[in-house]
Amino acid sequence: MDVLLKKLVQWLMETSFTRMLNIRYPVIMAPMFLVSNVKMVVAALECGITAAIPALNYRTDQELREAIYEIRSQSDQAFGINLIVNRSNLKFKRQLNTCLELKVDFIITSLGNPKSTIEQCRKKGIRVFCDVINLEYALKVEQLGADGVIAVNCEAGGHAGNLRPQELIPLLKKHLRIPVISAGGIANNQHLKSVMELGADGVSIGTVFIASEESPVSPEYKKALVEYGAEDIVRTSKLTGTPLTVINTPFVQKIGTRSNLLEQMINSSKRLKKYTKMLVAFKGMSLVRKAAFQATYKTVWCAGPSIEYIHAIEPVEKIIGRIIK
Repeated sequence: MDVLLKKLVQWLMETSFTRMLNIRYPVIMAPMFLVSNVKMVVAALECGITAAIPALNYRTDQELREAIYEIRSQSDQAFGINLIVNRSNLKFKRQLNTCLELKVDFIITSLGNPKSTIEQCRKKGIRVFCDVINLEYALKVEQLGADGVIAVNCEAGGHAGNLRPQELIPLLKKHLRIPVISAGGIANNQHLKSVMELGADGVSIGTVFIASEESPVSPEYKKALVEYGAEDIVRTSKLTGTPLTVINTPFVQKIGTRSNLLEQMINSSKRLKKYTKMLVAFKGMSLVRKAAFQATYKTVWCAGPSIEYIHAIEPVEKIIGRIIK
């Protein structure tokens, strides 16, 4: 009976996205900076969803290669790598070449022009999904040959968009021919059902998995995910130069969330903006890295509003079970 029920659920959840990657359920465990690791990805793949890891989670190319090899040794299911494709990522070319050489199943591009990534991946048969926050950019990446878009809405953790899923998903579905994967605000089966009814071909879920047993972040970070709520999520542009959603800890309150006058002046200069943004991103991500793994008063913990639905630290399998139901 259980086998028949699983097959029925799988059939009901089949979309163009699940067929594209040959996965059971239309869910991506989102690539999370500092958080995603091999253990989480393998657990996700075993449950019938897919997952991706940011290449920047690995300091060296060898570490990235070893992670890909390790996942492959434990699962034959599709998984991906997330690449920052703008100039702030000095490792981009090396990371892309590694993904091409090892033929990962898909790449998710963020924060930049994905043209070269799409062109090179197409030759290798690697799928490319691009983060988008509006219709204008979505149309551009579709024209470039993207296989799908990750529609990042205002409820996403990390670098969030500006539109609600109720606005963004129908808008993209009306104008695009490629799959639309909704990112932001998914924590349980009801959320998944609501987004799929809007027309999404799949979902990308991050925040709730940070509180998983397999997650490598500090106990303090996980405890904060349980204790804080949606009203405690704020956006700050002081860490990466791009709006980032974080938990409003006392330290975040102290440093503020808005750029000061000097930062605004620099960002308005075309000549200085690129280099300043690289420096700000490096400094800010170093702060986030330290806070994620250590007990420190400088707590900068990324999360989205779906933190509201985290009530305990659980295994990845149990979290996925609640989403798939």
